[in-house]
Amino acid sequence: MKSLAKDTAIYGLSSIIGRFLNWMLVPMYTRVLTNTGEYGIVTNIYGWTALLLVLLTYGMETGFFRFINKKDEQEPMRIYASTLYSIAFTSSVFIVLSLLFLYPVSNVLGYADHPEYIGMMVCIVAIDAFCCIPFAYLRYQGKAIRFATIRLLNIFLNIFLNIFFLVLCPKINNSNPELISWFYRPDYGVGYIFIANVFTTAFTFMMLIPDMLPGLRAKFDMQRLGKIIRYSFPILILGIAGVFNQTADKILFPFLFDDKDYADSQLGIYGACFKIAVVMIMFIQAFRYAYEPFIFARNKDSDNKKSYAEAMKYFIIFSLVIFVSVMFYLDILKHFVDPKYYSGLGVVPVVMLGELFFGIYYNLSVWYKLTDKTQWGAYFSIIGCIMTIAIIIGFVPRYGFMACAWASFASNLLMMLLSYFIGQKKFPVSYDLRSALFYGVIAAVCYIIGMLPQIDSTILRLSYRTVILLIFIGIVIKKDLPLSEIPYSGKYFRK
Repeated sequence: MKSLAKDTAIYGLSSIIGRFLNWMLVPMYTRVLTNTGEYGIVTNIYGWTALLLVLLTYGMETGFFRFINKKDEQEPMRIYASTLYSIAFTSSVFIVLSLLFLYPVSNVLGYADHPEYIGMMVCIVAIDAFCCIPFAYLRYQGKAIRFATIRLLNIFLNIFLNIFFLVLCPKINNSNPELISWFYRPDYGVGYIFIANVFTTAFTFMMLIPDMLPGLRAKFDMQRLGKIIRYSFPILILGIAGVFNQTADKILFPFLFDDKDYADSQLGIYGACFKIAVVMIMFIQAFRYAYEPFIFARNKDSDNKKSYAEAMKYFIIFSLVIFVSVMFYLDILKHFVDPKYYSGLGVVPVVMLGELFFGIYYNLSVWYKLTDKTQWGAYFSIIGCIMTIAIIIGFVPRYGFMACAWASFASNLLMMLLSYFIGQKKFPVSYDLRSALFYGVIAAVCYIIGMLPQIDSTILRLSYRTVILLIFIGIVIKKDLPLSEIPYSGKYFRK
């Protein structure tokens, strides 16, 4: 558990801090972009990017970890080479075909006036897909520091370029337009967000070249690749359905309204308020980076079902603390978006609980990954995806973006329950349900006690909620998280 906590913390440095810094761009976007519709465009295109990234990686990341950690694997570098060359080929084909049919595709997606948006998205997602294997190789080697460093440098560059194009260039253009007229267009607006991402993606690729070389020099093995693809294909189906559960709202939303400008405006409001819930998503992402190498490494040595149960327990505890904290301080967090987006704040608690269910579902996925029955993950994700699409298509035209939040909540809850009950028959793990129920009830009680009183003074209201939150954290520490056991800091508490 200490090892998992340490790796989660290091990977979280790049994920949590990185996403937090990107999150800090949201206030700028919501104030600099002329209307909510422009942010809706960003939300929509990055929804497509997430889906395409899963398609172009086709489960190879999980397959890489599974096969390179097998007990009988004598040549691990062949696994690295095979996965690396495979994704390099498919990503290259994707770029060529997409650019050949750029204009018709842009027209279908609603960007006939700006096909370059789609062209940039294609290049970004193809390079990111290729880079996922070198990043997986770093995780396999335990080079968490290098992994985090590259991620953070990428994010800092992205932030700098966003500020440069969206804040500094307009000011320079107002005072001395001749200085930047050779590359800057004042009316291009949201397009510069994608340009910044193109530069940062290229930068990441160059930074990873030293880590790609061992794989490129190793021998490609078609037989091994075939085994990896057979293992990974169900994960591709799982991934497509899973990511569509997360992005279907952002992808389908513009197609459900006749007025595209209205749809973009509402999607912008939803997307901006969705970002407030990103704290939960950041924690889950950091945990996932550490958990997958962790479970396969434990499985390589011996059966460690107790470790999986403990990981689930602490994941739920920290997730509930995050949920209560965000909701208690929403009066502060809401100022990260412009007031014209406040109508979407109601999605925050629903989205966060949905993400909590998804995180638990990811923990439960250990049973079908370790038993090589990954088709079950595909079944669960397809069922969840069908529910998501049905709710979105059926209720979004009437209830707007709130239906999107509830669709995610319902589908993640369903997948979590299905995975638990079936998993207990196929690969039983003694999860601490009593602890999960205890902390769920405590979190609910603290949430109700903290939110119900109508306290007009913001300072008094936040002070009151802080006391409730500290009581909740105190219960956690007293019952399940002795301070002396926290990695690195434990020695100071012992003293």
